[in-house]
Amino acid sequence: MNEIPLVLDPTGRRRLEEERALHAAQGPVLVDILGEKAWAVGHQELLMTLLTDDRVSKDPRQHWPRFISGEIVGKWPLYLQVAVKNMFTAYGSDHRRLRRLVSPAFTARRTAQLIPSIISNTDALLDGIASSQSDVVDLRAEFAARLPVAVISDMLGIPQAMRNGFRATIDKIWDTTSSPEEAVRATEDVYEMLNDLVAHKRTEPGDDLTTVLINSRDDEGDGTSLEGEELVDTLLLVIAAGYETTINLLDSAITAMLINQDQLALVEEGSVQWSAVIEETLRYAAPVSHIPMRYAIEDIPLPTVTIRKGDAILASYGAASRDPEVHGESSETFDATRSDMRHVAFGHGVHFCLGAPLARAEAATALPRLFARFPNMHLAVAAEELEPLPSIMGNGHSALPVRLGIPESQDPVHDPALERRRGRRP
Repeated sequence: MNEIPLVLDPTGRRRLEEERALHAAQGPVLVDILGEKAWAVGHQELLMTLLTDDRVSKDPRQHWPRFISGEIVGKWPLYLQVAVKNMFTAYGSDHRRLRRLVSPAFTARRTAQLIPSIISNTDALLDGIASSQSDVVDLRAEFAARLPVAVISDMLGIPQAMRNGFRATIDKIWDTTSSPEEAVRATEDVYEMLNDLVAHKRTEPGDDLTTVLINSRDDEGDGTSLEGEELVDTLLLVIAAGYETTINLLDSAITAMLINQDQLALVEEGSVQWSAVIEETLRYAAPVSHIPMRYAIEDIPLPTVTIRKGDAILASYGAASRDPEVHGESSETFDATRSDMRHVAFGHGVHFCLGAPLARAEAATALPRLFARFPNMHLAVAAEELEPLPSIMGNGHSALPVRLGIPESQDPVHDPALERRRGRRP
């Protein structure tokens, strides 16, 4: 790793430029992610190959010299992302054991059981937005964020008093503009809340995922259960991934539809399904742009570089999902009518996201309800004024100000597509 790395912008403002740099390279690109070097992979086929390669591990305790030596402890803001002990960072038999313990909580039956919760939470949020006094609403804060928080909290049985604290702390963990000291404080705060949740559920168990995980046993293996760090870190994974990915999916889908009014018209007339909008959003704006880290357990020779044993590998899901080698010249264009929407937004291989069906179910329930409730809504600012999340990892907006709909006589927007949706000729 002697070449000059591409420094990833912690504010997220250079994401498009960085993706283009990854696409322009013929193989992995050496990047600097908050002071640590890694090989970023932004080509879909190569990334999928490496994600299923037995020479690539997710366990830093076994395979990342920088972690093993203790050099990044308390210094690297993303330490928590790689230090957790759950199926996210496990390798080989450890990963298979942990996934067996957790997967029963994400069966199709359990996802189906959550649909009434998704519907009721969606409708309650829409009622609240409709009754607000302001015509302009931050839909990320008031809808895209609050729905997944409510659903995951219901799923885990998180008491109402704990919910706001979890949300605020998870935001800090995903914010890559935080200092190492701020990251350490956020880590301490989230573990305190998680331990309180486990203690609460041990004394007051319920019909919820936390109780299921506390009682899980590896019936196919040695009968072990989730205890200590593994239990708490598994809960952290469910909360952090369940919140952030779905929030960003909803945020980006709403934004894409408001920018692309012609495509929204196709959805409303039935020519395009909401499922297509969701998949194109996952391709066009993967909720997680980069996710650290993976590690080479031996030298991996590739046509352009050799990833050396112990080198870190950064899965660049955002770039790989918009790979022009897969999607051609239109890779940077949102198009819910395209025939090929292949993406890796939820990962690939043995670490494919268990919560993907739930995220899709939330979006498929929430989006049509939102647009049916507010058929005249549009962005309250120009699209280019939307600020990205301050994160190398998360891909969304800091805020999503939307005008819900004002009387036509006061409407300053002359948008032919919007007028067609309103049922009048432009």
